[in-house]
Amino acid sequence: MTRRMIVPLLFGLAGVAVLLSLGFWQMQRLAWKEGELARIDARIIDAPVALPLTADPVADEYLPVTAKGRFTGEMLDVLVSRKQIGAGFRVISVLETEDGRRVLVDRGFLEEAARGLPRETTDIEVTGNLLWPDEVDGFTPEPDATRGIWFARDLPAMAAALQAEPMLIIARSDSGDMIEPLPVDSSHIPNDHLNYAITWFSLAVVWAGMTLLLLWRIRRRLE
Repeated sequence: MTRRMIVPLLFGLAGVAVLLSLGFWQMQRLAWKEGELARIDARIIDAPVALPLTADPVADEYLPVTAKGRFTGEMLDVLVSRKQIGAGFRVISVLETEDGRRVLVDRGFLEEAARGLPRETTDIEVTGNLLWPDEVDGFTPEPDATRGIWFARDLPAMAAALQAEPMLIIARSDSGDMIEPLPVDSSHIPNDHLNYAITWFSLAVVWAGMTLLLLWRIRRRLE
């Protein structure tokens, strides 16, 4: 092997090594993420507990809870769309608990055609999971206060608007009024590590092939 081939070879080997290391790192991240998703799914279906007096957005996320009280009639609707159904709303209602607390309940999905129907304010026991949604970005429109329509679940802002605690229960029990519960699960959590790993491994193969081609061409020139 001539000196003119050593540098391209070393450069090629270094590139392949870096790309393979990134691929293996993504495989490690994949195993970690799958473990986290399994932990979250197990917690979601765990036995519900009483609504905590205070809740931590990190430690108590997905905590299964149950709360008894009465819907006050104060609510807002978050515009959403569902496959094969179309536009509709997530109904966010104020639940006044038996001990006088005011918390928010995401009761689920209501079809657009049913939005104008009256909604009852009956005593109820809600079972669900605590969640702190992160849906607001720089492209999210401001809420339409006149019609009570929001375009994302902005928990601090919703709690302020409805004068409730910044605590949201995603109901998995039926609360009536033709509202379909949308229980929380881990499907909204991205897990693209396998795709990333395949990409890095594919680039390593391409890099190796280009290196071999370059070495072949250099050798042909030297012959």
